[in-house]
Amino acid sequence: MFGLGGMEILIILVIAFMLFGPNELPKMGQQLGKAVKGFKETTEDLRQSVEPEINMITQELKSVEQDFESSIKDAEEQIKGVTDEATDSGGSRPV
Repeated sequence: MFGLGGMEILIILVIAFMLFGPNELPKMGQQLGKAVKGFKETTEDLRQSVEPEINMITQELKSVEQDFESSIKDAEEQIKGVTDEATDSGGSRPV
């Protein structure tokens, strides 16, 4: 847990018990638990609101990639067609 061993956790608990006493320590633990729960809920809400946007952007990027690849293939075919026509009509071969 957080890179702490059993002995370190025990020392921290003893010091906290001595500083805050047996009455305040449970209240502080409860407040800490509520804070952690609130943080988890907030991060989950944020994830749920951001995740659809990320998925939409990913789909748009895939679409753009497919369009780009299609354009490249079309350009390659046009270039090949022009070079084939030039070769067939007796022109010199391109270097």
